[in-house]
Amino acid sequence: MRTTATVTAATDRGRSEPALPPPRGPLSAGLLAALTTPGAPAPGPREAATADPYGEDLQLALYLLYELHYRGFAGVAEDREWDPALMPLRRALEERFLAALRADVAPGRTVDEVFGELLVEPLDHEGSVSHYLEHEGELWQLREYAVLRSLYHLKEADPHAWVIPRLRGRAKAAMVAIEYDEFGAGRAENVHARLFADLMTDLELDTAYGRHLPAAPADVLATVNLMTLFGLHRALRGALVGHFACVEVTSSPGSRRLAAAMRRTGAGEAAVRFYAEHVEADAVHEQVVRREVIGGLLADEPHLEADVAFGADATTFLEDRLAARLLDAWRHGRSALRAA
Repeated sequence: MRTTATVTAATDRGRSEPALPPPRGPLSAGLLAALTTPGAPAPGPREAATADPYGEDLQLALYLLYELHYRGFAGVAEDREWDPALMPLRRALEERFLAALRADVAPGRTVDEVFGELLVEPLDHEGSVSHYLEHEGELWQLREYAVLRSLYHLKEADPHAWVIPRLRGRAKAAMVAIEYDEFGAGRAENVHARLFADLMTDLELDTAYGRHLPAAPADVLATVNLMTLFGLHRALRGALVGHFACVEVTSSPGSRRLAAAMRRTGAGEAAVRFYAEHVEADAVHEQVVRREVIGGLLADEPHLEADVAFGADATTFLEDRLAARLLDAWRHGRSALRAA
C-alpha cells in the first residue's frame, strides 16, 4: 500500500529557522501565544502538573521550549531562549516527564546488567522496527521513518555535545573522539546530519530543519526531548552518558538492517550510505563508549552508576513505545504520521 501522507517537497536548504507548528492542546496553544504575542503569559506550572507526561500537548510544549536552544523558530526572538517568564513552565514540564520515566523504568539496575542485555540480540523480533523494515517494509514506510527520525538526525550528536564540559579525563577525551566522527571528522560533507539530509533527498523528502515537526507524534517527540532534557542539566550528565551509550551499542545491528531495507526497496545510494556509515562507525564507538566514556566517568564519579543505567533504560523504554506505535500502524496499512 502506498500512502500519500508522507511529504514530498523540494529541498529547502536556505531556511534556517523552521515555522512554528499548530498546537495540540491548551499547554502548547498557550505557549505558542506567549512566543508570538507580546505580553501574552505562558501557561503556569499548575497547568502542566496534570498533563499526560507522554501526551501530544506536553511533549510538543516541551519540544518547543527545547528547540529555542537549537535553531529556534521563525518569528520568535532569539533572546527567548532563557526568558525567565518561560522557565517555570519548562521546569514543570520536565518534572512531569522525568517523574513518569522514573516511575516506569525499573530502579536499582547496574551498568553491567543494562548493557549486558543490550549487547545480546533478542530472539523475538516482533517488536523490532528495523527487522520489520528489512524484511517487510515498503518504500512509503521507509519514507515515513525518515520523516519521523529527521527531528533528531538533522541535528545528530548536538544534544550529546552538552555533556563534554561536564566530563574530564578519559571520559571527556573519548566522548570528544566519538563526537568528532559524528561531526564528519573535519569534513562538512561527512557530517552525519548532512548524510541524513542526503538520505532524505534520495527519498524525495523535504530536508529543511524542523519541516516535519507537525507530522511527528508524541512518541517521537519524547525520544528527542529525552536527550535534550539530559543534556541541559548537569545533574543528569550520567543519564546522558547512559543514553548516548545505549544509542551507540544498539546502532550498528539496527543500521545494518536499515541499510538492507534501503537496498531492497531501491531507495537510493545516499539512503543506503547513511546507515552503512553507521554500521562501521558505531561498531567502533560502542567499544569506546563502554570502556572509556562510561568507564572513565564511573572511575571519576562512581555514584553516577544508577544515573547511567537509568539513562539507558529510559531510552529503551521510549524507543519501545515508539516502535509499538509504528508497527501497529504499518501492519494495518496505515500511516504512522500525525499529518501530511
